[in-house]
Amino acid sequence: MPRIHVVATGGTIAGAQAVPGGHGYAAGAFTVDALLAAVPDLAGIAHVSAEQLVNIGSQDMNDRVWLTLARRLEQLAASDDVDGIVVTHGTDTMEETAWFAHLTVRTTKPLVFVGSMRPATALGADGPANLRDAVALAADPAASGRGVLVVLNDTIHGARDAYKLHASRVDAFRSPERGPLGRFEGGRPCFTLPPLAAGQGSFPLGDAQALPLVFILYAHASMGRELIDAALAAGAAGLVIAGVGNGNMTDPALDALQEAAARGVAVVRSTRLPEGAVLRNGEVDDDARGFIAAREFKPGKARVLLQLALLSSRDPKALQEVFDQA
Repeated sequence: MPRIHVVATGGTIAGAQAVPGGHGYAAGAFTVDALLAAVPDLAGIAHVSAEQLVNIGSQDMNDRVWLTLARRLEQLAASDDVDGIVVTHGTDTMEETAWFAHLTVRTTKPLVFVGSMRPATALGADGPANLRDAVALAADPAASGRGVLVVLNDTIHGARDAYKLHASRVDAFRSPERGPLGRFEGGRPCFTLPPLAAGQGSFPLGDAQALPLVFILYAHASMGRELIDAALAAGAAGLVIAGVGNGNMTDPALDALQEAAARGVAVVRSTRLPEGAVLRNGEVDDDARGFIAAREFKPGKARVLLQLALLSSRDPKALQEVFDQA
């Protein structure tokens, strides 16, 4: 049987309510052993081992944990005793962590992120079924060579394209630009798209002990330069703008960002909208202002990609190529 290793990081899937059936809950209340015990048929799918890397709500995920997680996943992927890996994670930042792992971990072995929208003590908790699907997916040879995958609600997404688009529903995750890679049918993964693992492991971390500081700023009516100046004062190496429409913003904000770009700060135009690509030199003259167009990447994923790209280059043209090719 396949040997699947589970790396737990906490999140809603390990959450507990103070009052069962209530609205609030504490993320990361249960350990990975308790999560596995709630899925009794796992022994019929794979030999499962597990570890608790951290036990936090994913709103508290940070660069330090990302670096630790990526290096641990590299170790597991290189082990002859591991055929596939599952990472349990909170849904709030899962799209960012899964994308980070996709970009930094080199492996053709299945690597699957999973979480839940309801805590473990909720009536109709979705965690056990999602975890069962994740182990089955990591154990399936068809999942090899597909890059990092995300599975919730019987749906398989690629880490590049998965976004959380609803605050509470169990079908919160979707791939708005390219669609999901497949679904579960009768407890088995069924892929409907060919492998799309481009870019996996393209940013090896080497001995990096920290990631460049990159902020996301949200564009809005009457946007000024105050938050831009504050981010620069804090030492930002890069700024991602969640722009209106096709990555646009007010003239004062554009001028402040052009000044930042002239000082060597990487400025990426993304969009606050859930769908659509921000194209270079569309509504904004990126060539003249020294900006980078995020293309399909929404702000969270654009920030991850920019952080990793800045480890090797600050040239806007080189950074644009990274976004064009990712």
